[in-house]
Amino acid sequence: MSNGIAFLMYHELQTPDRALCDDSAGYFRYVITKDDFREQLEVVETNKWRGLNVTQALEAREAAVCFTFDDGCASDLHVAAPLLSEKNFNATFYVTVNHLGRSGYLTQTELRELSDLGFEIGSHSMTHRHLNDLNDKEVEFELVDSKQRLEEIVGRPVVHFSCPGGRVNRVTTEVAVKAGYKTVATSRLGLNFASSDPFALNRIAIKNGLNARAFEGLCTGKGLLLKRSEEQILTMGKRLIGNQRYDRVRSTILSLVHRD
Repeated sequence: MSNGIAFLMYHELQTPDRALCDDSAGYFRYVITKDDFREQLEVVETNKWRGLNVTQALEAREAAVCFTFDDGCASDLHVAAPLLSEKNFNATFYVTVNHLGRSGYLTQTELRELSDLGFEIGSHSMTHRHLNDLNDKEVEFELVDSKQRLEEIVGRPVVHFSCPGGRVNRVTTEVAVKAGYKTVATSRLGLNFASSDPFALNRIAIKNGLNARAFEGLCTGKGLLLKRSEEQILTMGKRLIGNQRYDRVRSTILSLVHRD
C-alpha cells in the first residue's frame, strides 16, 4: 500500500421495494441508493482499481480500494453482493450479532450465504453499543462473544472488527488483540498505508448525495485533510458532552435540516 488505500465504509443500500432498517435522519445520511452504488463501482472499474476486502487490502501493493459494510443489513446480500460480484470485487461485511433476524437485517441463513459467496465476514460487536462507554468486561463481551458467535454461524474465522460509531480506546485494542482479531477499523478519516496500525485502521464514510466525481476524489484521498479537521472538532464535542448526549443533539439537528 505504498500510495495508500481508501477503506470505504458503507451501510444500508436503498431500493424502491425495501423499507429501510431505520428512518431517522441520522441514519439516512449514511444510506445510498442501489443506483449510486452501481455508479461508484463503475468509477472504481474505470480507474482500473481493484475492489478488495480487508485481508486483501492489507496485502495489496497496487491501486485498489477496500469495500466495507457495517451493521449487517439485508441489502448486503441482496443488493451489494450481486453488484460487487458483477465487477469481480470483494468486500468485508461487519455484522452486529444481535441485529441478525431483525426486520431489514440479515438472517443467520443469509449471513452464511453471504460468506459462502466468498465475501469476508467481520464483527461489528454484539449489540452496537459505543465501546468507550463500557467497562472492561462489557467490551470483552462485545468483541469476544460476537467473534465466537459469527464463527459458529459462518464456519470460518472472523478476524476483523469495526467499532460501532467509530469509538475506540485502549481497552478495545487490548481485548481485540487478545481475542485473536487481526485488525480494528475505526471511523477516523484517512487512507491506510503499509505502515498503518492494523488496530486503528482509517475509513471513509460514504454518505448519500455524493456524486461520482467527489467519490473518485475520496478514493484517492483528495479533500480528506479538511474533512479530518472537521472530524477532530466533532470528536472534541463527543468527549465534552458524552456519546449519548452528542448522538441526541446530532439527531435533533439532522432531523430539522432534513425536514426543511
